Amino acid sequence: MSPCREKPRTRPAMETLIPVINKLQEIFNTVGAEVIQLPQIVVIGAQSSGKSSVLESIVGRDFLPRGSGIVTRRPLVLQLVNVPFLEERQHAASGETSTQAEEWATFLHCKHKTFTDFDEIRQEIETETERMTGTNKGISLEPLYLKIYSPHVLNLTLVDLPGITKVPVGDQPPDIEGLVREMILSYVSNPNCLILAVTAANTDMATSEALKLARDVDPDGRRTLAVVTKLDLMDAGTDAMDVLMGRVIPVKLGIIGVVNRSQHDINTRKSITESLQDEQGFLQKRYPSLANRNGTRHLAKTLNRLLMHHIRDCLPELKTRVNVLTAQYQSVLQSYGQPIEDKNATLLQIITKFATEYCHTIEGTARNIETSELCGGARMCYIFHETFGRTLESIDPLAGLTMLDILTAIRNATGPRPALFVPEVSFELLVKRQIKRLEDPSLRCVELVHEELQRIIQHCSTYNTQELLRFPKLHEAIVEVVTGVLRQRLPITNEMVHNLVAIELAYINTKHPDFIDTALVSASVSSSKNDPPAEGIRRWKSDKVENAGMEEKPKGNTQPPMYSSPSRSHAVNLLDTPMPATRKLSQREQQDCEVIRRLIKSYFLIVRKSIQDSVPKTVMHFLVNYVKDHLQSQLVGQLYKQQLLDMLLTESEDMAQQRKEAAGLLQALQRANQTISEIRETQLW
Repeated sequence: MSPCREKPRTRPAMETLIPVINKLQEIFNTVGAEVIQLPQIVVIGAQSSGKSSVLESIVGRDFLPRGSGIVTRRPLVLQLVNVPFLEERQHAASGETSTQAEEWATFLHCKHKTFTDFDEIRQEIETETERMTGTNKGISLEPLYLKIYSPHVLNLTLVDLPGITKVPVGDQPPDIEGLVREMILSYVSNPNCLILAVTAANTDMATSEALKLARDVDPDGRRTLAVVTKLDLMDAGTDAMDVLMGRVIPVKLGIIGVVNRSQHDINTRKSITESLQDEQGFLQKRYPSLANRNGTRHLAKTLNRLLMHHIRDCLPELKTRVNVLTAQYQSVLQSYGQPIEDKNATLLQIITKFATEYCHTIEGTARNIETSELCGGARMCYIFHETFGRTLESIDPLAGLTMLDILTAIRNATGPRPALFVPEVSFELLVKRQIKRLEDPSLRCVELVHEELQRIIQHCSTYNTQELLRFPKLHEAIVEVVTGVLRQRLPITNEMVHNLVAIELAYINTKHPDFIDTALVSASVSSSKNDPPAEGIRRWKSDKVENAGMEEKPKGNTQPPMYSSPSRSHAVNLLDTPMPATRKLSQREQQDCEVIRRLIKSYFLIVRKSIQDSVPKTVMHFLVNYVKDHLQSQLVGQLYKQQLLDMLLTESEDMAQQRKEAAGLLQALQRANQTISEIRETQLW
């Protein structure tokens, strides 16, 4: 007799819920992703607590590996599908499969093969488990999917997990207890799963590891059902009445007791049908008042009912989750781009888009404007008017030019003759020296703008990330071309800026309309001749010094010292004569120096103003505007070549794999959405 032949009376729409979840599980398993937490029943318990026996009793067939120690070494996702009897299927000439057998099974890893012999199913489970975990008690987190079709089962989805163990054996790692616990928690933490906590009756219920784990993730007990196995193995004189009544540890969804087959029954190949009859007889004898609420048949019906109602409660959230993920993966797939159909058009489109974005960033019309820092043309404007402008304004026209330097230049320009007027040559020499100080800041300005043009490449790459990441070789080629253009224009721009300073040095235009009149300067300086002379002037090394006291004439010698005999007197070297520590400038020298100072300052300010205006114009013309005007033509000329198409438009392996995975997930979500939409919600409540 079948353990679950009699089906519970449920509405037709309710009966379709578990097959729908099984179908959804198959859909997502095909893409190898767990993006949706589907409702299912997770079976947990200590090692050798009887979990496998409970599952076999629900199925009604022997199909799970047996043995001592840990037998279940990887998660087993078991889907039970109720099908009509073979006669009914043959009469209807239709069914889920064309299998001419009463019961059969399929595995996800070999779904095209049908198993009708349950001994072969056990062997396949053992073989696949050993392939993943080895032959010496190792465990694996990779689940094994088994689907059983039978007219003797109710629609269920169960997950059998390895038993909770304490001591590692064989190839098991030292932290086997922690690994098994983490595996169990990864399943039972799913709020959409029901927990079937299995505990042996011949152990203390208060020390049940399964109930402890279930209470950790389900403190309210709303999704936990307890199963007490091995009722027939309790000590003589004891019973499980208090446990089954919930007086020891209450469980909201209930506590169901079952009787497992003994090892002797398994060795003598006692059928599960006979074992279920013996179980019912044992319950009627030992627990007559609870017999109709315990046993494997009642457990299967209870699980079927709880799972259907749980799926019904989770269905609205499940539909919402599928719709949200569908929209997300549509956006993700769109960002990866479509497969290339016309390589020429694709290459030209990417090049044009990059060049346009580059120019718009310079002009300040880009779609993606930075808000955290200056970028592109705005930063260049800051460089021209703030950085470069303030640097020039901070240069003192007379810095590094002392009164001694000016006086030296004046005296050197006069030669051996005293000058009646301030020599013009001294002014030109000194002002050129000051003008050359403007060259370094000007070249630094060019360097800063060049660096910003390099930064714009990264900016444009950031906002075209998906396309450029999709074709990494094209990205490298574009960066190389733009960098090459900038590298080519940099020395040209530097040369032009250098020429600007050289032009100013080539001709000192003392007739410039803004240049101060020399006569007015001289008159102004003369009018202030009564001002106290400047102090602290350093000594003039080439001045004449008085000879008094510097040499003594020998007494009684009327000949000039220079003709005296070396043996009779010591020759005097004027270059070795000590010089005065300091001297004051004469009024004439002070006036001449002040005139030169004022003229230098006036002309320097004129040149500085000219340089401050012409350098930014030069940089814009020879560097920035040239790059803007010729960037696209350079990119097209160097990259838009037939022999480079295949190399440049080769996708990265990561991008191709990501697009494939996103497309598979999107297709699975669309199929899931279609499957869920077939459920008529009006008949569920």
